[in-house]
Amino acid sequence: MVETGSLFGDLLVLDCASFIAGPAAATIMSDFGARVIKIEPPVTGDSYRQLIHVPGMPPAERDYFWLLDNRNKESLALDLKHPDARPVLEALIARADVFITNFPGPIREKLKLTPDDVLPLNERLVYASLTPYGEEGPEKDRTGYDATAWWARSGLMDSVRANPDTEPAISVPGMGDHPTAVALFGAIIAALYRREKTGKGGVVSTSLLANGLWSNGLWMQAVLCDADFSVRLRRGQRGALTELYKCRDGRWFMLALLNYLREWPLLANCVGHPEWVEDPRFATPEARKENTPVLLKLLEEIFVTADWPEWRERFTEAGITFGPIAQPDDHLACRQVAANNMLPEIAGGEGLRTVDSPIRLADEQKAVPRRAPTIGENTRRILSDIGLAEAEIERMIASGAAAG
Repeated sequence: MVETGSLFGDLLVLDCASFIAGPAAATIMSDFGARVIKIEPPVTGDSYRQLIHVPGMPPAERDYFWLLDNRNKESLALDLKHPDARPVLEALIARADVFITNFPGPIREKLKLTPDDVLPLNERLVYASLTPYGEEGPEKDRTGYDATAWWARSGLMDSVRANPDTEPAISVPGMGDHPTAVALFGAIIAALYRREKTGKGGVVSTSLLANGLWSNGLWMQAVLCDADFSVRLRRGQRGALTELYKCRDGRWFMLALLNYLREWPLLANCVGHPEWVEDPRFATPEARKENTPVLLKLLEEIFVTADWPEWRERFTEAGITFGPIAQPDDHLACRQVAANNMLPEIAGGEGLRTVDSPIRLADEQKAVPRRAPTIGENTRRILSDIGLAEAEIERMIASGAAAG
């Protein structure tokens, strides 16, 4: 369904990918009105539909993974290995503006989905390629997920450990996929801009590893500048003004008083100890560093005397920089999130909301989110759109080349 009058309302995007990073780039395009056709296998559909059943995933009545990353799309259940499917795929490619895939190289070759196979069918097409480790090199055909290629391989998993003795932490599902999707979206838009100048599409690409290195870029640049990473700081060694603290109700928050000349007096007053500003132990940055254990203990004892909502209000009034260690359900009633419509309602969803993509354009309305499709929900209409008669559609479904 095309969102007429919207920014990308004249674009057709083929989401011929699986799981998250590639498809999520198409989701962002759909948020601005692009028509996105999700091509997935009959019967089983995209393997992403099974992630909800993996042990450790929070149980829910709805498949929240599929709901988020495949909203607004149409599902075409097409068996790309079936010979009758190829003419349908080529007909769609000929009409499309963007083709997104993250299939491993050998599978692309087997299904004839490489750029050399696809681009001759439509010189205006933007071919968007997503890989775990990059388009070249000995690992170009390796499989991977954001947990392995973005989080673990990039060094982020190791870098965020609280101290040298802490075990590496497992990432949240999609944590690296979604920023990688934004990068792929940006590459697609750059190629569409170039097409406006040249009339031709071409190949764009990004990888989970490249985005992981970019996300860990400050530490990577430090390594490139021969920085010494042999020492890991433990609690309190970062300084009492840039540390984590726990409140009476068990909630944690982070102080980030980097502008300490202005904010140290504000904090001292906020916690009821204005005399600390002149206290020789804390009056200068050097003194505070030397007496970090003392100041850290004093602050810990103060912060556990009140619940987080009280401290949040006091910090806000004081004008110091802080951040709550939020839990996902905190955002459901958050006024800041609501004011920016970060969790918009799904059309016809009876109040069900989703997470908006993080890009806004002034004077451009994003599409109202629509629910994600069932497997092959739109197959018949899509086949009809490309000119197949009803009898031919029935024959394809009966042969297993399509489903719907």
